[in-house]
Amino acid sequence: MDGFAWTLDSFVTVRFSIEDHEPTSIWPSFATRSSIQQDTCSGFACMLQKNVPTDITITTSNGSIRAHSNVLSACSPVFQSMFSHNLKEKQLSAVHIPDMSIDECQCFINYMYGNLQERDFIAHRVDLLGAAEKYDVSDLKVACVDSLSQDIDTENLIERLQVADFYQLQELNRSCIRLPVDFMKVYEIHDDFNEFIKTADTDLVVEILQHVLGSKLAGVFRRLLLTSSLC
Repeated sequence: MDGFAWTLDSFVTVRFSIEDHEPTSIWPSFATRSSIQQDTCSGFACMLQKNVPTDITITTSNGSIRAHSNVLSACSPVFQSMFSHNLKEKQLSAVHIPDMSIDECQCFINYMYGNLQERDFIAHRVDLLGAAEKYDVSDLKVACVDSLSQDIDTENLIERLQVADFYQLQELNRSCIRLPVDFMKVYEIHDDFNEFIKTADTDLVVEILQHVLGSKLAGVFRRLLLTSSLC
């Protein structure tokens, strides 16, 4: 695969920009969410604003956060299971999330309370995707995938492909495949791409190659990849 590069004859440019103004909703389809959900989120945020006593301590890799178990349970089936059964989290009134920093976890908590700001979401969306996957917060996962699909460029393409591969995100994968690039830009990242395909899922690599090279050549690469994996 050394020296592998390609050109695209046509492309569609997709860009995502953030204007310098007051934070707005991070969800493109947020307006379509039911009024009940919006009212619930507003009520959850109000619990923090009015200093309603908390009952859970969330310990992260570098600090701790206080929260309400009923809010976490309402937003996550995983948290609901923790607090509705006689598990250690319920017994100790504590949840350990060592794979998140306090800033990342605070964004996750803010989302569940309905007061996550757009700038914080953008800064931590990959980590939020991981938290959404781990704790089964499906609407947050949708928001993260949608956002990560909007601003792909040659600088973050490999990272996004890795995220799509790790979490098996077909929508994000397709967005990466449609990336508008020219020969020189692809040439700039071909070393990183070659490293990526050494560990990526075979079907994902073939799908990328099929989009770029056509089905026949992609089939050849698939056979080569399968053969090399058996050696």
